[in-house]
Amino acid sequence: MRVVLDACVLFPTVLREILLGVAARGLYTPLWSERILEEWARATRRLGPAAEVQARAEVAAVKAAFPKAMVLPQPGLESRLHLPDEADIHVLAAAIGSHADAILTFNAADFPRGVLAAEGLARRDPDGFLWELWSSHPETVATIVREVHAKAEAIAGAPLSLRALLKRARLPRLAKALQA
Repeated sequence: MRVVLDACVLFPTVLREILLGVAARGLYTPLWSERILEEWARATRRLGPAAEVQARAEVAAVKAAFPKAMVLPQPGLESRLHLPDEADIHVLAAAIGSHADAILTFNAADFPRGVLAAEGLARRDPDGFLWELWSSHPETVATIVREVHAKAEAIAGAPLSLRALLKRARLPRLAKALQA
């Protein structure tokens, strides 16, 4: 499955690490554009200048890890598209231009299912998407989640509840499935 990751699913670190971890294991193919990656980096500004510098380093690492994920703009494509929030048209254009199967986003209102279906796309929320991947590949997803959890604990320097960590990442269904 080819999936365009909206910036809103790349900014929360735990969610991004899980999504990219399962992608690295071949459970789906992640896609993004330069503009999506730039939105991710800019979104971190509210955490301070050091956060943006770190995000830009992470963007570079993600590009290197997934060199085939970059979607190039298709001239004229955006001009024929319409969404409730015009600022999201570039995400839809990236999905169409890359022949993606879905857009992974928290922004359901900005990506109406009917508009996406007319373009042969689905809108997926991260929790449901990861739960489905877990349903098909439970050990692979559980391993990735354990690795991300261990990394978060190492950064925090203290034990963290896996269930709470996943809930903060807006993954309550996955947390319940993993019985964290």
